[in-house]
Amino acid sequence: MAAPPARAAAAAARWTDRIGRLKHWKKPRRFERNLIVIGAGAGGLVTAYIAAALKAKVTLIEKHKMGGDCLNTGCVPSKALIRSARLLSRIARARELGIRETRADFDFADVMERVQQVVRTVEPHDSIERYTSLGVEVIEGTAKLLTPWEVEIARKDGGSQRLTTRSIVIAAGGRPLVPAIPGLDETGYLTSDTVWNLRELPRRFLILGGGAIGCELAQAFARFGAKVTIVQQGLRLLPREDPEVSELVAQQFNAEGIEVLTEHKATRFLVENGERILLAEHAGAEMKIPFDAVLLAVGRAANLEGYGLEELGVKTARTVETNAFLQTNYPNIYAVGDAAGPFQFTHTAAHQGWYAAVNALLDGFWAFKADYSVIPWATFTDPEVARVGLNEQEAKEQGIACEVSRYDMRELDRAIVDGATLGFVKVLTAPGADRILGVTIVGEHAGELVAEYVLAMKHGIGLNKILGTLHAYPTFAEANKYAAGVWKKAHAPQRLLGWVERFHAWRRK
Repeated sequence: MAAPPARAAAAAARWTDRIGRLKHWKKPRRFERNLIVIGAGAGGLVTAYIAAALKAKVTLIEKHKMGGDCLNTGCVPSKALIRSARLLSRIARARELGIRETRADFDFADVMERVQQVVRTVEPHDSIERYTSLGVEVIEGTAKLLTPWEVEIARKDGGSQRLTTRSIVIAAGGRPLVPAIPGLDETGYLTSDTVWNLRELPRRFLILGGGAIGCELAQAFARFGAKVTIVQQGLRLLPREDPEVSELVAQQFNAEGIEVLTEHKATRFLVENGERILLAEHAGAEMKIPFDAVLLAVGRAANLEGYGLEELGVKTARTVETNAFLQTNYPNIYAVGDAAGPFQFTHTAAHQGWYAAVNALLDGFWAFKADYSVIPWATFTDPEVARVGLNEQEAKEQGIACEVSRYDMRELDRAIVDGATLGFVKVLTAPGADRILGVTIVGEHAGELVAEYVLAMKHGIGLNKILGTLHAYPTFAEANKYAAGVWKKAHAPQRLLGWVERFHAWRRK
């Protein structure tokens, strides 16, 4: 079907604008590379790997550390820390499992060293040596766009070089957001980049922000013995999740001694009589919150400066602006990952990397729109929170009709056995059908359990087929099947069952 005239005209105008921009620059007669990738985080690594696998000549430029934030300051170290903290929590609950007495001796410095050891163990997966062996040229240095086809590199070894390329992929990542709060520089602060340098546990640990990063690290540090306070400006923790999810996590935090202060706005930091203090506004009143260390977990900002975007005129807002094919306003320059959005997940950056690589290499012949239809994510609190597709909150906001089927973990045999009954599986389906619109799972191993629903949604598998799939007993995965059973019970064919009941009565005569 042909596009409406207005839409076709708009698309033509955008294309003309992009092509027109290239005319302002002198195009090289030949190219030294098929693709240059700026940034070696998840998005850049996958882009470079795909390009090399397709036998293109590709150069990957990284100015800091291979693996980006996920390996060095994000997913890997945070999950390593959470693993140690979770062990302590299990030891503290030993009486629930019939163990009369247990204790654990630890030094926080040893825990943090173990975190770094985990990072070092994973490092070879993202190393220069590995990607060189895969056919990627890796250069350590700082890249700068000179033209749409030329990149200048200030190498770490002191040298410099210029390379021409048909296409460029920006995978420059992001950084923790530092809010402009008076006094913050004077009191000092930690971010998700620098918290890993700690070797002494803060006695009073203040966390600004109640999103995924703030919640994960709050619980971990509390389990090591810190007195943790979360200051959240919004109404609740994890505001992207359904209210009942936020409430469940908040209740668990309260049970573990974490102070959760919602609807508190941080207004000023100060040092008073040698003590660090946050002034926060709540319900029109000002309160003082003393602390020994503060972690800023209020979001992340895309890295947009320092590599030539401004000079070249690449359009940016909060991120690099891209179209459905991940192209910027220059048709041969693409962007992925935190630099581009709309998601700030390692797996979505990698997902985008495939599209960017293929689109850049096949430019003019074929193009694929990045598919965001089935994006899972997980918050690794205890209990874990995992999601894919819509939740109830979003369905209401968007006016999408749906049915909700919920199965509580307290009904699951394996959860009872493991003493992990906190949580539920909640499935949203199209009215009168078993087509899955979204799933929220709260509980033990939620991040693993959601994969079955991701597969189902991606390939159009409904709840009837999940219900008809054999799940091993006793496992947490059975919760997925039982949630499908809740839907099936609500849609039982009552008229048919009435006939069947009469049939069986007749056979008893």
